[in-house]
Amino acid sequence: MINSMAAKHAVWPKEDDAIFGLAAKAQQAIKKYGKDKVIDSTLGALADDDGNLICMKAVYDELKSMPNENIAAYALVAGQPDYLEAVQEACFKEYRPEAYIKAVATPGGTGSVRHTIYNYTNPGDSVLVSDWYWKPYVTISEEYGRKVDFYNLFNDKNEFNIKSFRESFEKLLNKQKRLVAIINSPAQNPTGYSLSDDEWKQVIDLMVENAKDKENRIILLVDAAYIDFAGKGNERRKFFKQFSNLPENILVVIGYSLSKGYTMYGMRLGAALGISSSEDIAEEFYYSCAHSNRANWSNCNRGAMEVMTRISNDPKKSEVYEAEKAVYKTMLQKRAEAFVKASEDAGLEILPYRDGFFVSIPCDNAKAISDKLMEDNLFLIPLKKGLRFAVCAVSEEKCKKAPKMIKTVMDNI
Repeated sequence: MINSMAAKHAVWPKEDDAIFGLAAKAQQAIKKYGKDKVIDSTLGALADDDGNLICMKAVYDELKSMPNENIAAYALVAGQPDYLEAVQEACFKEYRPEAYIKAVATPGGTGSVRHTIYNYTNPGDSVLVSDWYWKPYVTISEEYGRKVDFYNLFNDKNEFNIKSFRESFEKLLNKQKRLVAIINSPAQNPTGYSLSDDEWKQVIDLMVENAKDKENRIILLVDAAYIDFAGKGNERRKFFKQFSNLPENILVVIGYSLSKGYTMYGMRLGAALGISSSEDIAEEFYYSCAHSNRANWSNCNRGAMEVMTRISNDPKKSEVYEAEKAVYKTMLQKRAEAFVKASEDAGLEILPYRDGFFVSIPCDNAKAISDKLMEDNLFLIPLKKGLRFAVCAVSEEKCKKAPKMIKTVMDNI
């Protein structure tokens, strides 16, 4: 009896995505009990206090005002030139590094992760990721025959664990002579942690030290998907300047996403931005990623490119967009502050939160705790090392209520 037709490398466990599966269960509970009786903190998307997806008016008014052909047309394989300029400005603001920089459009930030892992590692190589991580880093690595090694994100002072990062970094680099290391900051998913400028300096110093061996190829992927909702003003972008004038055998790739900052989640647009002190390396990055675009998805969403470019290039539209975004950024910060304060009051241990959409709760038996909380109509994501609560999707009032509920269940399991 034939029970498989897929090639060996394409056979994977028969399981649905856990996050979207739990989100579906939360929606079922809302239909049954009502929105006010359910806390749905599953998806990483901004929602209003009634749980409705926030879609920025400045963005969608612009989309709806555009001619159909500007929305429907194919984009160039690497992305429209005006978009590639605008996305660099949006990412770096006033902190553009002194370097050669090339951008390529990708479907969300995920595309930049795919391109970096596939184009800068060899089959069988290991990619370096923190022990608190976004699961698709592993999924993408496995898809292309790569492995994943982990370092401890936090030390015993709840700061970035540069010692663990160094040990894992140098061990893999000495073995492979090339290494892709991923740091998701600012506003890390799932912890909400952002490296300080001093912690970034320690990372850069480590890379520069190891770049003295000219046989080494060091690639740092900075997943900055949540940067538009991190810190006050543009303060969380200051670290970009530290990528200026690095040794030629260091390539920094920034994964930028329009999903969060422009609330265009399903329109799937972002960019991979390569930063190098070598013009040749930057050009190589551009053409490698453009080739990967053509081979995987041909090109990206033209309409989303047009929206972002029109807003960025028009001072009045940009001002309206920034003002609207600031309102939601403040809303997010208040929700997070409420959750952190309520956690302190309830005696619930959480990981250090600085910015962004998520807060994480370290614990054993995360799946059992999550299942039990579902009985109380509180839905959150179980991870290997704990639980992820999406403050982006939950009202401030419910953020005040949730920690005590979580702590009660944890104490009883």
